[in-house]
Amino acid sequence: MSETKNILTYAGLKRYEEELHDLKVNKRKEIAQKIKEAREQGDLSENAEYDAAKDEQRQNEARIEQLENLLKNVEVIDEDEIDLDIISVGCNVTVLDKLDNEEVDFMIVGATETDSREGKISNESPVGSALLGKREGDIVTVETPMGEMEYEVLAIHRGNRGE
Repeated sequence: MSETKNILTYAGLKRYEEELHDLKVNKRKEIAQKIKEAREQGDLSENAEYDAAKDEQRQNEARIEQLENLLKNVEVIDEDEIDLDIISVGCNVTVLDKLDNEEVDFMIVGATETDSREGKISNESPVGSALLGKREGDIVTVETPMGEMEYEVLAIHRGNRGE
């Protein structure tokens, strides 16, 4: 059985590697110190600080395991090698929302990097998957939970606009 690759940009890979390092090195030490201090208070059966520190330790270890699993099966997209003739994962796309008549910028990323506040949409989302393979000038109709949307692809580029 083949596992699905986690698609990441180099920036996403770096962010997850830094988070993993911080959790393993800094957060583990911080939690160990909290547990040590709580143990020094005596009776552990009614020690809320000890229970809270142990819960934090469990959550930290679970996040470490999650990140390690994500990173061991990763495919990194080299944004410098992306073909800007067609939309693919790693591309930044400027589209015209035909309904609102406004320009919208998206970056197409793998599902693990999705962040709507930053305009990063998943290649697996309705809009992301509809845009894949399209070219400048193409009109894309997408069925979304908010109804049918129509976009015109205005530009395909690297980085954010103006970079």
